[in-house]
Order: sequence, then C-alpha cells, then structure tokens
Amino acid sequence: QVQLVESGGDLVQPEGSLRLSCAASGFSLDDYAIAWFRQAPGIERERISCISYLTHYTYYADTVKGRFTISRDNAKNTGYLQLNSLEPEDTAVYYCAVRSQVCTTQWRYYTYFGQGTQVTVSA
Repeated sequence: QVQLVESGGDLVQPEGSLRLSCAASGFSLDDYAIAWFRQAPGIERERISCISYLTHYTYYADTVKGRFTISRDNAKNTGYLQLNSLEPEDTAVYYCAVRSQVCTTQWRYYTYFGQGTQVTVSA
C-alpha cells in the first residue's frame, strides 16, 4: 500500500524550530521529487519547497527562503523540512507530495500526497 505520512508538526513559540518528516511506504522515494506545501485557513495552498530526485535542484518560496531547509534520506525513504525562525504567519497544515524525478509548481501534478501535519506558531 502506497503511503506518505508526515510527522513533526507541533505548537511552537515564535523564533522556534521544528523538523517535519515525510515517510514513504509501499514505494521507493529514490526516483521521486519531494515537495512541501502548506495551507492556512482561508489562504490558497502554497508550495514552499521542493527537492529533485537527484538533490541537485532545490526550490524555496520567498516566504521561507533562508529559514527552511529541505532534505532527503533515501536510505530511510524519508524527506524532511527543517523549519527555523518560525513566525506566526507560518501557522498552517503542512503537506508533503511526490512526483517522478523533477519538481513542478502545481499540486495537481504530484502523484502521492500525505495527510498533513499541523504547525502552529504562537506565544
């Protein structure tokens, strides 16, 4: 059974850090690009980061550039998103999604999706 499971979301204070994980099962992540999206209530889903299957390409939205870092560990069949210097505006449900080899912008072009993990940034 193909599955992506996110974890690591939590309630954190401003300027805090979290590491989100995206664990794949039922298939190998080796040939897939991994993207992270987020969606806050009333706001359109936003692609915030992506890493290609060979890791030579990474993308960050301007809203997270310099604060978030995407990575992957193919041996563990898992992708990660390190969130630093968190701001209240980062509060959202974070989703991982994968597609063959290369990153693309739109959610609808990804193949598998996780169920989401909640990140709340509040004092």
